[in-house]
Amino acid sequence: MPEGTTTQTANNLTITDSCAARIRALKEMEGNDALMLRIAVSGGGCSGFQYGFNLDDTLADDDLTFEHAGVTVVIDETSLGLLEGSEVDYKEDLGGAFFQVSNPNATASCGCGASFSI
Repeated sequence: MPEGTTTQTANNLTITDSCAARIRALKEMEGNDALMLRIAVSGGGCSGFQYGFNLDDTLADDDLTFEHAGVTVVIDETSLGLLEGSEVDYKEDLGGAFFQVSNPNATASCGCGASFSI
């Protein structure tokens, strides 16, 4: 697939090829094929909610999984309600390298993009 291609999954969550490639690279660096990218939304941050990204190799009872290009993204049911319709991407620029969520449900976000309000 050409770079920049995305795959839309259930609940209108979109995972970009760039995101999948970074997760795959992290799995290889850690030497653990079971690793998944966990995305969680929690209260806090300068706008009310904040995104959290972790590598995880376990699932909880309320987790939903989304696969794209051989990698898995995990989101709990509560967080998924706040992320519906979002795109998960991985960016590298002069400011650094980071996972980024473009969330159409957010009515406002902070300058760093790590927190949002609904």
